[in-house]
Amino acid sequence: MFRHILVAILATLSLAAFAAVDVNKASQAELEAVPGVGTALSTRVLAERQKGQFKDWADLIQRVRGVGPGSAAKLSKAGLTVGNSEYKTATK
Repeated sequence: MFRHILVAILATLSLAAFAAVDVNKASQAELEAVPGVGTALSTRVLAERQKGQFKDWADLIQRVRGVGPGSAAKLSKAGLTVGNSEYKTATK
């Protein structure tokens, strides 16, 4: 019985760890829960978001200092989304 409860708890925690965090809806604490997002970056994101929601990843990259294509790919892989969309790298 205890083993089943433990498995259920671990499964729930695993799913929560990979839950998507939308940059247009997340609180500062939710943003900082994404690996790679610290206090400084979350503060810059929230300051820019006050000016208007981010249209897409390109808009986020353009408006938030410290977020480029490489970091956008890492943040997306860690669960950050813009309008519930993952970052897509350009392909040739």
